[in-house]
Amino acid sequence: MNLPGIETLVKAPFAEGDVFIAGRWCAAGDGRTFPVYDPATAELIREVSAAGPGDAMAAVDAAQEAAAGWRSTPPRRRSEVLHTAFALMREHTDTLARLIVLENGKAYRDAVAEVGYAAEFFRWFAEEAVRIGSSFGDAPGGGFRHVVRRHPVGVTAFVTPWNFPAAMATRKIAPALAAGCPVLLKPAPDTPLTALAIAALMSEAGLPDGLLNVLPTDRAPEVVPVWLGDERVRKFSFTGSTATGRKLLEQAAANVVNVTMELGGNAPFIVLGDADVDAAVRGAMDAKMRGGGEVCIAANRFYVHQSVAAEFTGKFAAAMTAARAGAGLQEGVTLGPMINRTAVESIRSLVDDAVGRGAKVAARGSVPEGPGCYHPATVLVDVPEDARIMNEEVFGPVAPLATFADEDELVARANATVHGLASYVYSRDVARALRIAERLESGMVGLNRGLLSDPAAPFGGVKQSGLGREGGREGIEAFLETQYIALDWPTG
Repeated sequence: MNLPGIETLVKAPFAEGDVFIAGRWCAAGDGRTFPVYDPATAELIREVSAAGPGDAMAAVDAAQEAAAGWRSTPPRRRSEVLHTAFALMREHTDTLARLIVLENGKAYRDAVAEVGYAAEFFRWFAEEAVRIGSSFGDAPGGGFRHVVRRHPVGVTAFVTPWNFPAAMATRKIAPALAAGCPVLLKPAPDTPLTALAIAALMSEAGLPDGLLNVLPTDRAPEVVPVWLGDERVRKFSFTGSTATGRKLLEQAAANVVNVTMELGGNAPFIVLGDADVDAAVRGAMDAKMRGGGEVCIAANRFYVHQSVAAEFTGKFAAAMTAARAGAGLQEGVTLGPMINRTAVESIRSLVDDAVGRGAKVAARGSVPEGPGCYHPATVLVDVPEDARIMNEEVFGPVAPLATFADEDELVARANATVHGLASYVYSRDVARALRIAERLESGMVGLNRGLLSDPAAPFGGVKQSGLGREGGREGIEAFLETQYIALDWPTG
């Protein structure tokens, strides 16, 4: 297979440049580049081509030109391309994982898990591609027939985040291609190299030119409006902050673009009095520390019943301080650096605010000395509800704990947020846990489980955590339009 080795990927542009349009690698039209840094050392990895408005328009042209051919391609053939992409990602897990570690910073074990997760979207939607159905039936009143068809929505544009540079790309690319839609992708400027590697993989998998166009850039305000302002772009999907999502929704409204948004979270992690505390601690580590806590569905607020608070806090604090921080490729490291210095300062600000309002530091791990972007694993207790960390997404390895006594009070506190992406509940009484889960204003709930994501399940939130769902059977629906035909065909 032709995916370059890790050394090639990080030391030089792909062919003539890093912008991938119509199956060709090229430099940005105006020659601009931007730097990509290793968060473990703060050292420059390399300069990457920075696509501009002209490149954005060229990508739309390429996607539109390729659209008709892909739309008419048999679903089985589309499925075969995605199955091949799945196999290639699995084959090159180590190379892709090392690339993720280099530009994102997460621990190698987390990066390997991400590659596996990302690849599964290709396999799942390869299987869904052949299940897009139509229907034909009699009108209830007689005299004619109903024909209902499903068609690809058209050219799709995606903006993906840096925290899962492979999985957030494939979660959008796979259903779009399965449905018959061409793709425009702008990866995050912190982590563009993984998206470029995926483009190379898709080309090797046999995807026709123009169906996946990848535009790395650090000037999103110049590129994304070109796509949202072009009437040929009929679907837009964004994963990122709620604040940015609101602005993009306003832009998409001008052309009534079909939109999917996966935005911020503020997930409560609830430990009931009858919970298996050891299991809850293991789940808390999964929900809090995967990817260093830089995860939209990470546990953000911990509510622990007062009867088990001391036991849970002690065991959880011990687990958190046992996390080994360091460069992601070092042996035994479980907590890599944060994405950049700005992220570290943001986390530190939330901790300082909480302590200033009366919270206490129950545990704080260690981090390496030097220029890397590290923040220690931290547990806070006695955190008041008005602390910023209880109301803002921390996006790092900090866990604020509060106690509760009453179930109704607990639910009210858990729901007292504009967000509603994920929640977690631990209890030995499954019926009680289900009752609480159904009262939580959350798109996803983990019951006695700290890991939620699954390509076969619908991922998304309520309230200001987003619109629509990705993954599962619902994932492909976002890329299909329904057409109804009234057929004059007398019955009887």
